[in-house]
Amino acid sequence: MERKVLEGRTAVVTGGAQGIGAAIARDLAAHGATVVVADLNRSGAERVGNELGGDCFGLGVDVGDEAQVAGLCTEVTARTGRWDILVNNAAIVPFTSWDAVDFREWRRIMRVNLDGVFLMCRSASDEMRKRGYGRIVNIASNAFFAGTPNMAAYIAAKGGVVGFTRALATELGTFGITVNAVSPGLTASDGVLGGPHAASFDFVQSLQAIKRRGEPEDIAPVVTFLCSEEARWVTGSTFNVDGGHVRH
Repeated sequence: MERKVLEGRTAVVTGGAQGIGAAIARDLAAHGATVVVADLNRSGAERVGNELGGDCFGLGVDVGDEAQVAGLCTEVTARTGRWDILVNNAAIVPFTSWDAVDFREWRRIMRVNLDGVFLMCRSASDEMRKRGYGRIVNIASNAFFAGTPNMAAYIAAKGGVVGFTRALATELGTFGITVNAVSPGLTASDGVLGGPHAASFDFVQSLQAIKRRGEPEDIAPVVTFLCSEEARWVTGSTFNVDGGHVRH
């Protein structure tokens, strides 16, 4: 899709200050969307928003905080007049053995990875329903299908995202809103390369059909497609984008 298929649309990308989120923001903007880069790292969000140019901008937000999400919604609609696309990418990715996961850690993970998706979808869908149009793409993880060790709470949250995506598609379809999920595999994002997952690339590549590292730019075009009119008949689906690690 080289033409400006998203021209006139406003898109919000959470966790957009780096990695997969930043790649998605760049691709959406390249296809004509006015992109709001939302991230807990406000300076990073503003940097990416400024880099995109045009009417794009960055905002600081904690997606697990109801008041902050409401404030983001108010600012987005005040500055752009609309909210057409939501990409829920913000997440924390711990690598913790089951015995080390207490309830506080469980809630920390759920607050961002699942509660944050609910709060953002609640605000976005309310705005989208006013116009009878919307695209929501939730970023899940192929770890949900692979059952990756030392990630039980994370996988539970991402499993919730997959289930929520299916149910929300049913709830919102009548209003012209599609809801889909994208499940990346291990991807060479800033966060992954700076953490314990970086040591897993050789092993994961041995399981993939395509024998190379996944890059953030491999994920973004699938998201852009799901945000476009070309995906108008696609909803409630989850797409593994992982080089053929998980095949079904």
